[in-house]
Amino acid sequence: MKQLWTLFWTFAKMGVMTFGGGMAMLPILQREIVETRHWATEEELTDYYAIGQCTPGIIAVNTATFIGQKYKGIAGGIVATLGIVFPSLVIISILAGLINNFADLAWVQNAFAGIQVCVCVLIFNATLKLMKNSVVDKPTAVIFVVVLIGSTVMDISPVWFILVAAVIGILLKNLEAKRS
Repeated sequence: MKQLWTLFWTFAKMGVMTFGGGMAMLPILQREIVETRHWATEEELTDYYAIGQCTPGIIAVNTATFIGQKYKGIAGGIVATLGIVFPSLVIISILAGLINNFADLAWVQNAFAGIQVCVCVLIFNATLKLMKNSVVDKPTAVIFVVVLIGSTVMDISPVWFILVAAVIGILLKNLEAKRS
């Protein structure tokens, strides 16, 4: 029971601290889940995040569910999911009643502009950390470049990039294995 409470509390803290959506949660997940708690490896977190992005639902919730399930089974998945959404439910319920009264204030708009910039930097830093562990050889560098260019010039769902990257990964690794 103590481990489930720790799981809930860990994800609830992340839920409170995450502004900007699931992508902004990545550096917090990486620090808390990989570095501090050791509930998942960098590679597992990257996989969970990729799967969470291409499955229906919110990335942060999907990722929390995967991590909770890995750590403590079905109960862990449920508890982690509840933990990550609980703070948002409370905060949104409070803000919903107040937002219309304050949205036009300059300081509120400026605060959100500052938060958006901060979130971009946090995502960028997390991406660089994940890239160091993901782009490890020529095949993964090719996949990285293809997805980077494709996502820059095409306006299609990230699901397609993930599927194409998976196929390219399979093909390149199989070619590499045949050569060896």
